[in-house]
Formats: sequence, structure tokens, C-alpha cells
Amino acid sequence: MIRVTVLGLAIDVQQRPVILLGPIDDPARSDKAMPVWIGAQETASIVAAVQGTNIGRPLTHDLMATLLEVTESRIERVTIPRLEEGTFFAEVELVTSKGKHILDARPSDSIALAVRVGAEVWVADDVFDEVAVETDAAPQPTEEEEIAEFRDFVEHLDPDDFKTEEDEGDK
Repeated sequence: MIRVTVLGLAIDVQQRPVILLGPIDDPARSDKAMPVWIGAQETASIVAAVQGTNIGRPLTHDLMATLLEVTESRIERVTIPRLEEGTFFAEVELVTSKGKHILDARPSDSIALAVRVGAEVWVADDVFDEVAVETDAAPQPTEEEEIAEFRDFVEHLDPDDFKTEEDEGDK
């Protein structure tokens, strides 16, 4: 199994929402992302959770998280163990006072809930490898690196760099 995180949400060419899952601590797959197509409501729910947006009234996944809390239950983890005929299957590993339970679930609902309660999301290696797509693996510079690069640029500026052809004609 591969532990993954939500890299982001996108819209495919047919205007369908897609959640992109990326591996955590897996250098061999660091340039890959797993797309999972989801519904519009799940998209809104996941975006709200990832961004920490307060919607006001609880969404379904907020209600589920509250139910877990008041019943002193927790999600141990969410897994996506298989893909059959283009459909992803997910399982929620729930721990309650009566023991551990494995619940069949849709990946979109499972991920929306996992994001809210801070549960890990795992994907079977073969599922990830079957559907993963290449991503731009170039590391993004940190704010400090961007500032250092800008300072270097400014320090090496030459006033002649700003001359135009018109300025050259004035000589």
C-alpha cells in the first residue's frame, strides 16, 4: 500500500471534477499522481475541508465527523484497495468501543471524511500504478529561495539592460 495525500482538484476535458492523489514518502513514484473522478458535491466538500473553509451549516461529511467524535469513534485509515472495470472501491477502517470495523465506501466520500478527521489515505500499489499519470516533478522554490533569486537578479542589474533601440539612436 502507498500512503497518499490530496495534491489538488482539477476539471478534466469533459468538465468532470477529478481529485489528484500523490504519494507520500515514495521517491520511486514522486513524479506520479492518481486521478479519481468525483461528484460535484464531494468536490465542494473536499475543497472546503482542505482549505479549512467554514461553510456555516455542516455538510454531510462534517456531520459524519461529528458523529465519530460524539461516539468516541475514529477512522484509523481509508484505503483504496481495488479498481474494477474503471470503478474505484474504498474502505474506511473504523475503530469504535465495540472494536474495529471495515466499511465499504466510495473513494470520494472516504477522502472527504479523511481530510476532515486527519486520517491517512492509502492506495494499493497495483491500483496506483495502473492509473497514475506523470506530474511536473520539478520542486517548487520556497519563499526564501525566490527572495534570494530576486536579490541576485537585482544585484546584477546593469542600467544598459534597460536601453531601448530608441535610446541607442539618441547617441
